[in-house]
Amino acid sequence: MSPVDSQRARQFAVEVVRRLREAGFAALWAGGCVRDRLLGLEPKDYDVATGAVPEQIRAVFGRRKTLAIGQAFGVITVLGPPGAGQIEVATFRSDQGYSDGRHPDRVAFCGAEEDAQRRDFTINGMFFDPLEDRVVDYVGGQEDLLRKIVRAIGDPTARFAEDKLRMLRAVRFAAALQFAIDPGTLVAIQRHAAEITLVSVERISAELRRMLVDPNRAQAVELLVTSGLLPVVLPELVEPVAISATRTAFARQETVSILHCLKSPSFPVALAVLLRQTPHGLRHVEPLCRRLRLTTQERKETTFLLQHESSIRASRSLPWPQLQRILIQDTAANLLCYARAVAKVLDGHTADVDYAAEQFAQPNDQLNPPRLINGDDLRRLGIPPGPAHKTILDAVRDAQLDRQIRSSNEAFDLARRLASELPS
Repeated sequence: MSPVDSQRARQFAVEVVRRLREAGFAALWAGGCVRDRLLGLEPKDYDVATGAVPEQIRAVFGRRKTLAIGQAFGVITVLGPPGAGQIEVATFRSDQGYSDGRHPDRVAFCGAEEDAQRRDFTINGMFFDPLEDRVVDYVGGQEDLLRKIVRAIGDPTARFAEDKLRMLRAVRFAAALQFAIDPGTLVAIQRHAAEITLVSVERISAELRRMLVDPNRAQAVELLVTSGLLPVVLPELVEPVAISATRTAFARQETVSILHCLKSPSFPVALAVLLRQTPHGLRHVEPLCRRLRLTTQERKETTFLLQHESSIRASRSLPWPQLQRILIQDTAANLLCYARAVAKVLDGHTADVDYAAEQFAQPNDQLNPPRLINGDDLRRLGIPPGPAHKTILDAVRDAQLDRQIRSSNEAFDLARRLASELPS
């Protein structure tokens, strides 16, 4: 699939509306693309809402250029030309019944105004007519954009009863846009925060990933606390009752400050920051990652960061082989980013992190030179496989990295001597 070009995507979104109109159907841009356009941002994608039903949409654009994956909910995906991406075209609808707290039991097709009323927040409930260059706003979204408010459409309790995930989305939108959550909407989240567990952990994890890699990740964490969602989605971060309120507030402020300091972190980096101030934070990684169904790589990286942060912040006092083994790992660059943010907040002393970064910047053949000998070499020397192999290979490697030996012959000599010194 070719990369999406923003200008071609916009042109295609206009063309989709034009073709539906020419076929006799109402059609408007809908949702986030309208919000982003009014905020002066480049929309990441475009959605179109229309009076055409799914079969009519497919008739307009052709079956080869459409996908019916969401047809049960009135949604057809229209495939664009190279570089234009694809657009979800949805029939104006009202959603009826949400017995699982996430998906409508059934949908009924309707007009634009009724469609707007079933959406989540006013800032996401507007339409835009790209042919006439005008906003169609039935829910007061333009006013809330000016007020910088995330407000549920209609009764917030009803909106969250329909889809519990909207509670997390309110936090994400407010943090990302640096908006406030409308008081009535916030109270409804606080009252129903415990019900977020009805949402699949995969959807919760996806929202957390987007929050924690966003530039405003610190504000997202503060809003998770204020909304009451934090102890539900990340119970591992909740301090035991025995720990004082002062200690808890201090730890949270330190955590928020470190999140502020991070430069474009990966999700595991931000997650490690959240866990580092909790009692036995490293022990939480495995159960947390299993519960949220995070990837193996995310679990390994979070563990690596928590294990080695203190080493990087004391790198000048480490034996070089110990530091080198840390720096040659695939996630070492993220570890340096993480440790630097921690050091800046804790005491402002980054000299050790700077030293580690200088070593990390060495050419790879110097930072991680090929080993001088391996297990096959030890067997040829008559040293039988077993625990002794690792002991000898590690000692030879340390001597190589410390530049005590420089050739294979010196490595063989050292291996023979070490083997002779092992208990029989």
